[in-house]
Amino acid sequence: MRQELVGRQVDEQIAHRFPVGQRLRVLDVGMGQGTQALRLARAGHMVTGLEQDPAMLAVAREVLAGEPPGIRDRVRLMEGDGRETGAHFLPGSFDVVLCHGVLMYVPEPDAMLAGLARMLAPGGLLSLLVRNGDALAMRPGLHGDWTGALAAFEGVDYTNRLGLDVRADRLSTLTATLSGIGAPLQTWYGVRVFTDGTEAADKLPADAELERLLAAEDRAGRTDPYRGVAALLHLCGVRG
Repeated sequence: MRQELVGRQVDEQIAHRFPVGQRLRVLDVGMGQGTQALRLARAGHMVTGLEQDPAMLAVAREVLAGEPPGIRDRVRLMEGDGRETGAHFLPGSFDVVLCHGVLMYVPEPDAMLAGLARMLAPGGLLSLLVRNGDALAMRPGLHGDWTGALAAFEGVDYTNRLGLDVRADRLSTLTATLSGIGAPLQTWYGVRVFTDGTEAADKLPADAELERLLAAEDRAGRTDPYRGVAALLHLCGVRG
């Protein structure tokens, strides 16, 4: 459930940046199993998915094979690393570049982000979804893990739910980076303000309840001080 809610919320935030009905050229870097890439293709956009994990890519291809031809024709899946986009694509090839849940695994992300910004056409959107380094103490604190909460104040490195040692990112740091690579921050949102504790295996609530949940998350994600303590940050940088 958690990933589905994140995907829907972020999709809405991206859609607000463009005129209704515009068909976008989208690059999804580190697309995983292709959930968001497929959702955007179903909405009519042309999507290129880049994934370096062959197992993830195989799952994405299997899922895509079950879609109608019209949707399959709008999706291109490629094996590759987000740090090597210049080897695969020409500068200015995309209207939107998604980099969601990837930066935490990249020790020195600035060079990769600069490469992603070069892939954008003028006015294009660089969409980053990152773990909120300014609110790392929230999750352990709300679960009564006081040792973990205190440790979270000491830096941005942490162990994620998969047991991997990763890094969170701070809003101020990424704001400076985006300005330096020619895609300055236009707006940012908090994501998973209220639903950070939901489990991936949970089912989505009934439609009416889901709409209220998404409305509450959307409102909180746009409103201070709530958005500042969200589990994730969605940053929208726009290419000049």
